[in-house]
Amino acid sequence: MKKSIQKKNSFIIFLSTFLILAFATVFIPQSLKKLPCANSISCAKDLSGKYESAKEGNFQEKLVSVPPQIQDNNKTVLAEYTGSGNKHIYVDLSKQTIYAYEDDHLVYTFLISSGKWYPTPTGDFNIWIKVRYTKMSGGSTALHTYYYLPNVPYVMFFSNDQITQSRGFSLHGTYWHENFGHPMSHGCVNMKTADAETLYYWTNPKVLANTTYASEEDQGTSITIYGEAPKE
Repeated sequence: MKKSIQKKNSFIIFLSTFLILAFATVFIPQSLKKLPCANSISCAKDLSGKYESAKEGNFQEKLVSVPPQIQDNNKTVLAEYTGSGNKHIYVDLSKQTIYAYEDDHLVYTFLISSGKWYPTPTGDFNIWIKVRYTKMSGGSTALHTYYYLPNVPYVMFFSNDQITQSRGFSLHGTYWHENFGHPMSHGCVNMKTADAETLYYWTNPKVLANTTYASEEDQGTSITIYGEAPKE
């Protein structure tokens, strides 16, 4: 009799646990679930902006050389249009192209590589911090998507109310591939390093140090990401 009651109680506990987990999976808003970070190390702790002594990185199980530090602090970028209007960046995922506008003037056009192994988010964002160098790591060795990339240059992290700062999405320079115009990232917007450098100094907030936060006095440039990346 006792064994029968124990089995019944065990079944009730099992069923209750199953129903709770099923309810959480279906009904808890996505914003409350644990969401992946675009780059696990940067999201957690590596926002110092300092260059580290590392000669090699790893991308898709291939070793890549890390470029030497670029000495370009306090650089000023003179754009074709030098008015004092509003700056806005548009990222067209379908064309894998970035457009930089000041007021109604198209100032820059660059090819990019958006998310392939994880989608680049769409919507309206703002740059919340600029980091001169950072380390990015993530992916899976089992799925052959692992990457470990020290000294990623000219990083412009962006966020909004839905895509929080802790997610680690950004525009940044790229030294581990040259396949721009095609999706190649784990969610961020990859750019040629020279192109990222140009936007890094052209956008707001104005670069003050290795790490520069946006503020009420110097708000981050707006970024609009739209379209659908090609399936490759």
